[in-house]
Amino acid sequence: MKLKNRILAGALTVGVCFAAAATTYADDIRVGITMRMVSENGQAYGQMMMDEIKGINEAGGINGHMIKATLMNDECKSDKGVANANKLVFQEKVHLLIGSSCSSVTLPIVDVTAKAGVPQLVPHSTNSKITQKGSEWVFRVPVSGRYYGGVNAKYVGENIGTKIAYICAADAASVGDCANMEKQMKARFGVEPAYRADVQEKEVDFRAHMQKIKSMKVDGILVAALAETMARALVQSYEAGIGEDVRRIGSSSASNAPVPKIAGDAAKGVFFTAAYAAADQRPIAKLFNEMVKARYGIHAPDHDFSQAYDLVRIMEIALKNTALTGSLADDRTAIRDAIANVKGYEGLASGPISFCAAATPQCRDGNRTAVLIGYTKGGEDFETEVLARVTMEEDFGLE
Repeated sequence: MKLKNRILAGALTVGVCFAAAATTYADDIRVGITMRMVSENGQAYGQMMMDEIKGINEAGGINGHMIKATLMNDECKSDKGVANANKLVFQEKVHLLIGSSCSSVTLPIVDVTAKAGVPQLVPHSTNSKITQKGSEWVFRVPVSGRYYGGVNAKYVGENIGTKIAYICAADAASVGDCANMEKQMKARFGVEPAYRADVQEKEVDFRAHMQKIKSMKVDGILVAALAETMARALVQSYEAGIGEDVRRIGSSSASNAPVPKIAGDAAKGVFFTAAYAAADQRPIAKLFNEMVKARYGIHAPDHDFSQAYDLVRIMEIALKNTALTGSLADDRTAIRDAIANVKGYEGLASGPISFCAAATPQCRDGNRTAVLIGYTKGGEDFETEVLARVTMEEDFGLE
């Protein structure tokens, strides 16, 4: 079904399909999902995936098979994510695992799915190490941090300056974002960070760091953190007297709605790289924005919405190209191979998504097109603009 028809057909239908494990391998396709659902948006990501799976079933399923999906909340906690994955893989005996939102959770889950031989589709996590583990079973739908680092560094060095302060939170995605940015700034412009602060994942007080940064007269401040933490840092940067002439650079989590909602006016002028912008003027994007607002009351969907949606469509394509045999091990392998054969998928992402069979980052980082986005207005009714789209070489960042 075309995306337009899918959206229009489902825009007024809201439902959740929490399902128990199927009893017969050949009858149902079991999908396990573990995600961070501790915020309004996080809950909506999970709900949307379940709604889309429900829509597939209502349209006849996959080659006559229904999808039985189990959705679990890992709260961005690695131990809980691993426990969820083990339950889904070994008790629910899923054919496919989807997860997770946080890189710090996804990284150890890769070991679980690799050992068990279960295909894993990653919906949101960006840390480059995820696909560098060499697992034959993992596929990433979002843009890898190694690509984001190159896009950010090029734009910053050429348009902002090279004297950059870094605020780096301890979650795996933020650690990766800082490392990639540092690496590319040194490679392209020969510079080290003017200042670097490694902070806790849920840090609340950045004032001492901001006072030091203010005295250094930097060109920009990179804040790499989860959404709520980033918003606090942005607000405190202005409270410390750092003017708007010092550009604020966000990691990819700046795309999440809590950043402009919490930061308010402090979000204006912040720019970041992501996989999707609500300001996208393509018809497909406008329809998606309308659907998300109608279903979930979200003012403007961030890229975690679009990536979750694209993942379900990619899963649907792969499952339709899988001939199920009734043997769980064989069917897991067949699904893995079908995902590896997805080529040139075009959906909400700003560039095509393709996979291949080798257990390498080049094959398993499917989306290589980053969007450079800026906030033009903060608050509840925040607004963004698209600054550029950049497609990277598949080997970028692996040197």
